[in-house]
Amino acid sequence: MGKYYAVRKGQHPGIYTSWPEAQKEVSGFSGAEFKGFKTESEAKQFMGEPAAAKPAQPEGMIIGYTDGGTRNSGNVKGGHVKSSDPAAWAFRLELPKTVLSDSDGEWGATNNRMEIMALIKALEALIDQGQQTADITLVLDSKYVLDAINKGWLKGWQRRGWRRSGGELMNAELWQKVSQLLPQFSNLSLVWTKGHADNQGNIFVDTLLNKTMDAMVKTGRPVRGKTATGKKPAKAPISKPATHNKQANAKPEPKQQKKVDQSVSDIQKALEQLDLFKNP
Repeated sequence: MGKYYAVRKGQHPGIYTSWPEAQKEVSGFSGAEFKGFKTESEAKQFMGEPAAAKPAQPEGMIIGYTDGGTRNSGNVKGGHVKSSDPAAWAFRLELPKTVLSDSDGEWGATNNRMEIMALIKALEALIDQGQQTADITLVLDSKYVLDAINKGWLKGWQRRGWRRSGGELMNAELWQKVSQLLPQFSNLSLVWTKGHADNQGNIFVDTLLNKTMDAMVKTGRPVRGKTATGKKPAKAPISKPATHNKQANAKPEPKQQKKVDQSVSDIQKALEQLDLFKNP
């Protein structure tokens, strides 16, 4: 079942059935009041409740955004990534009193792996903040991740010993981590938004992870942490200056060459006299 987002104070107060719609009404609006509900009746009650009658200001819902990406250079779309391809994840969490964001990268990781990592890191950050019982909505642009959770695929993989019905399950260790984290949240919703469109939260995390990949390319290493393979991407060997190791590589000067040739001739003549060396 979907959620209902009641905007009591915003650009256009009302009840919305998707967070992206509601977000447009509260973003940048000073003193905005909004909250997510599981039922329409609860949302209507919130809308009709006068602020003065409340014993306390209700805790605002937490909105989060996660995203992952990879630069699959030199490969066809959807093909295998190279070990030298940068990949990164990012999240943004809008808590009642603060905003948290983070990003990091791996070499040679797929887009799907980074999408799962972004969700894991966001959930871990929420746990660190003690927000397991808060009203949380996470906005993703990955239907791969959303379908795995919302359509029950995750439970099916778990029953099969973390395998798909058709065989190997990619990123199995990450899905196991997700299955351990999700039950710790009592009021968590995951919703989809179109990537790279007009959702400012999604645009923020997409920009953040691309900055991470830019830094990886520039420095040759992730922002922090380990790579997917545990190794840095291979770099081209650095050419050494032509003056390196002069004694081993340099040719004698013309005068020196004459002295060498004369010495060889003298030795040959001496050996001929001793009948130990004869020219062919």
